[in-house]
Amino acid sequence: MSAINVTQVQVLNNPQMFMTPLQFEIQYECLQPLANDLEWKLTYVGSAESDAHDQVLDTVLVGPVAVGSYKFVFQADPPDISRIPQSDILGVTVLLLTCSYDDVEFIRVGYYVNNDYHDQFEELRENPPATVQIDKVVRNILEEKPRVTRFPCEFDTPSIPTRSGMEGDGGVAMGEEMENVQPGFGGGGFEEKIGFDQAATATQGFGFNAGHGPTEVQY
Repeated sequence: MSAINVTQVQVLNNPQMFMTPLQFEIQYECLQPLANDLEWKLTYVGSAESDAHDQVLDTVLVGPVAVGSYKFVFQADPPDISRIPQSDILGVTVLLLTCSYDDVEFIRVGYYVNNDYHDQFEELRENPPATVQIDKVVRNILEEKPRVTRFPCEFDTPSIPTRSGMEGDGGVAMGEEMENVQPGFGGGGFEEKIGFDQAATATQGFGFNAGHGPTEVQY
């Protein structure tokens, strides 16, 4: 069982103009005291062709974490468009919200994002200029269907191999079970980064409700 259950992530101020800061309200439960910080990270995927255009928009450290329920707002500046190919600014891309403990990623929440000119600039949609007019672009995060992928993490309690896990009797060893769900974004396009190739642990939505009375986290 994971020491941290992320129970809800809500996208705030959505849809919004592209250059507006991004905001996510995050709720999670801690089931055992953790000695070190949780590292939350927001990554913007600049291109499906190469991870060279990925941008870490911000990271925040929260901790040490006691047992209980927590809530905080994670705000990050928009991506630097000078680092995104002009051909990839408009259209569909991906945002990745991840959390790690001791440099081990244990959850990834992926959202598809659609960038397009605002409705009042219909002429730009029909005849887009060679250089994107970013001040007229709207960012719409498709928040209704996040892709949630969980990875194994021992937190502060190393796991003890079982007889069946070591010998393969009646079960699958951990290394085999998680073979296709290791952290890392790779360069295989949006679906690989968001988690659609990781069916063993990838789910749509969080699948459980937040606990009562979350504590507002200050950082």
